[in-house]
Amino acid sequence: MQPQIRENISLKRYNTFGIDTTARYFAAFNASGQLEPVLNAARQLDTKLELVVGEGSNILLTQDIDGLVLKNEIGGIEEVGADEHHVYLKAGAGVNWHSFVLYCLANNYAGVENLALIPGSVGASPMQNIGAYGVELKDVFYELDAYHLQDKQTRVFTLDECGFGYRDSVFKNKYKGQFIITAVTYRLHKKQVLNTSYGAIGTELKKMGVTAPDIKSVAEAVCTIRRSKLPDWKVLGNAGSFFKNPQISVDDFKALQESNPGIIGFPVRGEKVKLAAGWLIEQCGWKGFRRGDAGCFSHQALVLVNYGAASGADIYQLSSEIIDSVKEAFGMILEREVNAI
Repeated sequence: MQPQIRENISLKRYNTFGIDTTARYFAAFNASGQLEPVLNAARQLDTKLELVVGEGSNILLTQDIDGLVLKNEIGGIEEVGADEHHVYLKAGAGVNWHSFVLYCLANNYAGVENLALIPGSVGASPMQNIGAYGVELKDVFYELDAYHLQDKQTRVFTLDECGFGYRDSVFKNKYKGQFIITAVTYRLHKKQVLNTSYGAIGTELKKMGVTAPDIKSVAEAVCTIRRSKLPDWKVLGNAGSFFKNPQISVDDFKALQESNPGIIGFPVRGEKVKLAAGWLIEQCGWKGFRRGDAGCFSHQALVLVNYGAASGADIYQLSSEIIDSVKEAFGMILEREVNAI
């Protein structure tokens, strides 16, 4: 059955900010083979593809979409290979990310437990190179399938070809708007290889009374930490961390420390230090700030929220003011992690 293109559809339920904008045309697809027919149908309507969404967890809609919006609902998780140490799982791009993590936990496959409870879909995970608590998507990534909109062919991308960086990949820059990710294959560990280096995980495990952690207890600790810091988007509209944590040289960090002794930074590869953007924002007085229904979350300054009827423009304006104030106070230019559309 081919997807039905509908007209003038509210996108409020399709983005975690809960922004109420309208798509001129909208269709959902659940197989890669449906893409060519639905795109042909769009051309007959004299419109073009403007946006592909999974669960809308990393977008800020600032305007109506005068074109076609596609919702990726390709499902399924299957084992496509294994060796002595690893199992390879292929998941449809429309699979809920946390559901995929739960599947791995239930089957004792290690590697994604630190990424538990991240909102969004499987298809978005490589696009953003999602990461949390010392682990990034690229650590468990094997390959992905992506449909090329011009060639109308599916291409396989390897780890190196994805060009993963900090919350970045070729699909956000070099190939932006050229591909639709349809499936992702992950390489999970058969034996548990835990990463509890992130301090909050160890602290939470102690609170839980866990002396011999496993992937399930680590995932539980991560979920507890996330729930304590981040609002449930179903209750309070948000897209998680709105800004990236800036990375600077060790020397620049030391210089900042002289005038800001309390500044928070974490060493990263390549002689860099990752600053806590939330700390920078909080020092500028934004934590808990609210203007109308747009605000900065009271428990975590890195999260911008929609208290009900904020527009995307309201939240974008707030983010711009935050960027300006952090630049003035610290000389740091924050970069939005959320994609404004």
